[in-house]
Amino acid sequence: MPLARLWCRGVDGLRAPRVRVEAHLEPGIPLFTLVGLPDTEVKEARDRVRAAIRNSGFEFPLGRITVNLAPADLPKESGRYDLPIALGILAASGQLPAQVLDGAFAAYEFAGELSLSGDLQPIRGAFAMALFSQQEADTAGKSARFVLPKESADEAALAEAGEALGAQSLLEICAWLAGQGELHPAQAKSVSAPPGFPDMADIKGQSQARRVLEIAAAGGHSLLMFGPPGSGKSMLAARLPGLMPPLDDAAARESAAVLSLVGRFDPAQFRVRPYRAPHATASAVALVGGGSPPRPGEISLATEGVLFLDEFPEFDRKVLESLREPLERGQIHIARAARHATFPARFQLVAAMNPCPCGWQGHPNGRCHCSPDKIQRYRGRISGPILDRMDLLIEVPALPAETLAQTGGGESSTQIRTRVTAATARQRARQGVANARLGPENIERHAAMSAEAANLLTHAAARLDLTARSWHRVIKVARTIADLAMSVGIEKNHLAEALQYRRPFIEST
Repeated sequence: MPLARLWCRGVDGLRAPRVRVEAHLEPGIPLFTLVGLPDTEVKEARDRVRAAIRNSGFEFPLGRITVNLAPADLPKESGRYDLPIALGILAASGQLPAQVLDGAFAAYEFAGELSLSGDLQPIRGAFAMALFSQQEADTAGKSARFVLPKESADEAALAEAGEALGAQSLLEICAWLAGQGELHPAQAKSVSAPPGFPDMADIKGQSQARRVLEIAAAGGHSLLMFGPPGSGKSMLAARLPGLMPPLDDAAARESAAVLSLVGRFDPAQFRVRPYRAPHATASAVALVGGGSPPRPGEISLATEGVLFLDEFPEFDRKVLESLREPLERGQIHIARAARHATFPARFQLVAAMNPCPCGWQGHPNGRCHCSPDKIQRYRGRISGPILDRMDLLIEVPALPAETLAQTGGGESSTQIRTRVTAATARQRARQGVANARLGPENIERHAAMSAEAANLLTHAAARLDLTARSWHRVIKVARTIADLAMSVGIEKNHLAEALQYRRPFIEST
């Protein structure tokens, strides 16, 4: 009986397991059956494939058609299976040469969503699929080969993973399989688009906040800013990614792979650090990921970039507590009854909040009438363990009218980024990772202090009641300050500056 086999790729977290698509035809009452754990999107392929085949000038076969997507225990989602299903039916019905998919073309994997006219639409996860497939092919000593919609092939080519052929329609692919046309490999285009982040020169005043932003960018440190409305907290956060150096190849590919899973990858922004700013009403699933099958949340989409949480205390307490594990481990493991998935979550957290419920505590206008109990309850929405995981805590005060009236700003993002890039290069050469990612076992080795600095830290730890985690975070911030100063070791002045960035919130609570 007529049977055709070809290959596609599914999506399981950041993995892209191989899926065998089998199309079988036999006489009988016309019936089109899809098996292999397809979701609603895949089941709807029956109607898209039928129309696409007919509108491409082929005949849709009558009789019983069974399409199997194996392995059967892997959930199949999205329209990526339209193309291999259509090709399998055409081969099984004899409208494509029978030996085509078993011959030289057996090494190719096909994926693409079909429109009713037979045109190919881009798919989600093309970058992640290409990246994982090439890793698998490298292990086997082979090369990955794909046939994808044109836009998806261009995306996959940036992963530099094997050969990605792009096509515009089902008819174009059929002509290529029949030896009557050509498909050209997509070429990875060199992307050098400048980051579209606003410039630090726009910030007036706020010298301490500007300094802290530079330290955060240089060491990858988390940051909490608190101050009255309109003091510039959101403006500062939006400019942090523009201070950071471009991503290296490995980090850029990981970030792009996660973004591609949700259809957010823009090839023009390849190697540009992501900036995510979810609203305070975001759920825990939206923030850390979840669903069935599991999908990445905001913390994963911000991998190697910045996650900005404005109105920090307004987030649900459970949502904030869910950040504790990824802040420490740099990844999030999502467990569901049927599926498990692990996504990267190496994001840089920047949070902003008001000093009190009305926001005006300490403002010269004297507008605040919040009682101490109200202020304590408001700040108590942020738990001790979350505060303990913040490297830098600073106050962003309201600016006087004289400062706002000044013309011209301070240093530009380009000038600051030059110093940040140099400090980052020192960290990479010394320890291979940013200072914020140094483990406790490596702090003594890579963050050695002078005797005066060590003595200051011992006394300050008792006075500020630092936890072991805070102790380590202060040292890592001091190491970054030393790197910006081009100092081999941590001196007393470096440590003193790092300590002052843990005092404001504690003293005002």
